[in-house]
Amino acid sequence: MAVKSENKTPAPEAQLKSFIDRLDAKNQKLFRSVRAAVRKRFPTANELAYDYSSFVVIGYSPNENGIDSVVSLAGRPEGVQIYFNQGPRLPDPKKLLLGSAKTTRFVWLESAERLSHPDVEAFTAAALELSGARMPKNGKGSLIIKTNKMTAAKKKKTRPKAKATAKAKK
Repeated sequence: MAVKSENKTPAPEAQLKSFIDRLDAKNQKLFRSVRAAVRKRFPTANELAYDYSSFVVIGYSPNENGIDSVVSLAGRPEGVQIYFNQGPRLPDPKKLLLGSAKTTRFVWLESAERLSHPDVEAFTAAALELSGARMPKNGKGSLIIKTNKMTAAKKKKTRPKAKATAKAKK
């Protein structure tokens, strides 16, 4: 009789919950409410979740590529931010956008209601338009846990030098 192997990887929602649970209680609640609001705004987008040990990021993308995310949420010990791809190109006459990265700018969020502020809504709409992303018209996006290559590299066991040298001599 064949024995089924157990899937040791938790479901995506369980993995994301474990990432969010590392934030303090106030930021957990804020991150979850902001996530729900952004999910409502982009119901067909894929949520691409990244674990960076001290913070968590979710990008909202029409596909499985993080680079194509229109907006991203970052839950950090200091609070929650919404990042806008195409940030340097976004119209920002009031100078509300923060950051100096090549492709993104962000706004700190004190509450999920901040997402409906006219300036934040304008940033979201402009980021979507400038990205050229075409979100699916129907269906529901998936939650996809993405492996952070830097975190994975730290977890990866390194090979002892003696073995590496011996292999190179062959």
